[in-house]
Amino acid sequence: MPSVLITGANSGIGLAASVELAKRGWRVVATMRDRTKRGGLDRQLAAAGVSDDVRIEQLDVTDEKSIDATIAALDLAHHPLEAVVHNAGIAIGGAFEDLSDAEIRGVMEVNFFGVLALTRRLLPTFRARRRGRILIVSSEAAFAGHPTISAYAASKWAVEGWAEALAYEVAPFGIEVTLVEPGAIKTNIWKASPRIIPKESPYRPLLRHLDAAVDIHVEKTAREPEEVARVIANALEARKPRFRNTVGPTARMLHFARGKIPARLMRRIFARYFGLHRIRW
Repeated sequence: MPSVLITGANSGIGLAASVELAKRGWRVVATMRDRTKRGGLDRQLAAAGVSDDVRIEQLDVTDEKSIDATIAALDLAHHPLEAVVHNAGIAIGGAFEDLSDAEIRGVMEVNFFGVLALTRRLLPTFRARRRGRILIVSSEAAFAGHPTISAYAASKWAVEGWAEALAYEVAPFGIEVTLVEPGAIKTNIWKASPRIIPKESPYRPLLRHLDAAVDIHVEKTAREPEEVARVIANALEARKPRFRNTVGPTARMLHFARGKIPARLMRRIFARYFGLHRIRW
């Protein structure tokens, strides 16, 4: 029975991936920063009849001691992992000028440096066995930066550049690196993420407009996390997985457009779609 560690498994894509992989016969180590938030995962595992195949552990990817404690508890020397799914992520909305360094660094710590730290800890095990899968849940934001998500987009661009380089280095050891790049997905990141809209901000008209427009866009277009979970599982089980795996029509469109459609034209398309021309500054 192959085994996989999944971060951010208490909700959304991480939860759905934990259930999907357990149903497919994987032994899952579902991790989360706060294990008191495991209720939703426990209910779905029970409903699917796979509770016995999932082990739930505490893991904060921004805390080196937490990573070490989790790895020690898993005893990888005797119970090695076949794969890791880097799903834990956070976002923050707001104009760049309104965001503090601490807020931006917080996003990078989870979405970028957290992925690097956990991967570094697992690579020796994968190399020793000469096989392993490193799967990173990225985003369509890696293809196109949009207003008010500069920190989030930067974190996804960074992790994808790192992943492209890493893939060369680990390939001789039989290790595959894979990106899964969803568009809008129905998860709590939309409501849980802070939206910074200071009253004195010169960007306030844009921020208030997009605060409502993005919610409408998500309501109309967001896909279910189970769709992403199936893509994750298929990628982990593929003999030769594709490096990039988009999920949803907007992600596929933005992936296609990158480098083909001029950036100025893409900005006009985005502005028209979200009605930015109607903003009164």
